[in-house]
Amino acid sequence: MLRGRARRTPGAVLLAADGEWLTAEDLAARARRIGRALIASGVRPGDRVALMAPNSPAWGAAAFGVWEAGAVLVPLSTRYKGLEAGGLLRRTGARVLMCAERFRDTPSTGAIGRAEGRPEGGRPFAGLPGLAEAVLLDVEPGGPEARREGTVAFAAFLDRAGAVPEAAAEERALGAGGGDLAEVLATSGTTGEPKGVMIPHGQLLRGYWDWASVVGLDGEDRYPVIAPFSHGFGVNAGLLAGVMRGARLLPQAVFDPGGLAGLIADEGATVLAGPPTLFQGLLARRAAGERFPALRVGICGAASVPPELVRRLLDEGVVRRMVNAYGLIEGTVVSMTREGDPVEVVAGSAGRPMPGVQVEVVDEKGGPLPPGARGEILVGGSGVMDGYWGDPGRTAEAVDGRGRLRTGDVGVMSERGDLSVVDRKKDVFTVGGFSAYPAEIEALLVRCPLVAAAAVLPVPDERLGEVGCAFVVPADGGAGASAADTASEVTAWARENMANYKVPRRVVAVESLPVSANGKTDKAALARRLADGRER
Repeated sequence: MLRGRARRTPGAVLLAADGEWLTAEDLAARARRIGRALIASGVRPGDRVALMAPNSPAWGAAAFGVWEAGAVLVPLSTRYKGLEAGGLLRRTGARVLMCAERFRDTPSTGAIGRAEGRPEGGRPFAGLPGLAEAVLLDVEPGGPEARREGTVAFAAFLDRAGAVPEAAAEERALGAGGGDLAEVLATSGTTGEPKGVMIPHGQLLRGYWDWASVVGLDGEDRYPVIAPFSHGFGVNAGLLAGVMRGARLLPQAVFDPGGLAGLIADEGATVLAGPPTLFQGLLARRAAGERFPALRVGICGAASVPPELVRRLLDEGVVRRMVNAYGLIEGTVVSMTREGDPVEVVAGSAGRPMPGVQVEVVDEKGGPLPPGARGEILVGGSGVMDGYWGDPGRTAEAVDGRGRLRTGDVGVMSERGDLSVVDRKKDVFTVGGFSAYPAEIEALLVRCPLVAAAAVLPVPDERLGEVGCAFVVPADGGAGASAADTASEVTAWARENMANYKVPRRVVAVESLPVSANGKTDKAALARRLADGRER
């Protein structure tokens, strides 16, 4: 696909940010060089290569370089702390980590090193024996970071490319087939430990070609990619879809909501994707007197969209068309509204299933339900993942004997075939567009020396939609610090060791957690405490 794009429109700018522009020809050439350097570094077909860096043209080139080497991309969020990144590197058996050192206050390798140990035996982290090397994307040769054992500066890494003949690299690149694994994407769940979703090349190309077709994405579009490339939407509906269709991508390393209107005006952005709060912010800017051109299309997902919001966006000229969609990492793109759908359908549903995707709404026994009945959404067809990396047990729980994905979401199908997602069967809430899983946050919290037990609930938040509230039992039984001090110290620990969207915005120290008749934490009782103002 990348070669075809470079042949057809070699001079078309595909990635532009902070003064760096990559044309299709540039992207293909950089990807080939990175691929050769990875091969020279010992990366074999099917090896996992992790990428931990902010959105940028360099991220795009590195991702395509991983695929050039026939390897599997494992994107890691820059929001991850050492415990989170180290855990995923271990579980996926990543051979190489490509990372940015200077994006956050704490270098990536420094954060991981605190969790996984110092360099040992030529490897960057003692606790990750499968990880051979860390490639520092933003460090020059000779820099102090690059002198650490097991690390190499990006320029020195690229110099290795010359050791691999172009013909051998080309054979490796073109040896990848549609059924070969392209990505392992991290997703959490009710078990508390992130899972790696396996997605092959052919599935990505089909799913996101269809997504881009519904959106109408083409070479005239300017598309700010706000979702991190480390997220399934960012890398696939952003990077991959944009390169496929020749759109100009404007990757945002750090998103400033207050600057969005200016970005649209200055860069001529025509396409924007994000949660409803993103579009509500644009309406507020318009109401405050800011002038910016109407977007050709806005894409919402991950939340129900108030009908009045859609109407105002259209009536006030913020967007000319809105699209609502439903997808999940395990199921790729499931459904989308289509051009010409009435406002009520766009606001009240996620549209009709995509080509090659089958959607059923079933009862507790798996039997099909009629239109209008509420039940679990099952997804079959071309978008279903290959499974969870190294976890056949959880794969079997998620995918039934007919190859249908049990989404854990509750939905209703209309008479005309539009799907509405009305509830979550899984224990999950959404923080500013990011899925947060209480079980994962609880599992991290109990690793804090101050915490003996924890329970996390979502609470409403005006800016982010929902945030976490954590009830914690102090490790000393409450005999030491005051409840306020405990809450403050646990919050500080969480900020050091969790991605920021997972950090509970409220921490409540309690003597014990209530339990239900089956011995599990009674979260309904905790929710009642919050509602009644009885936190302790």
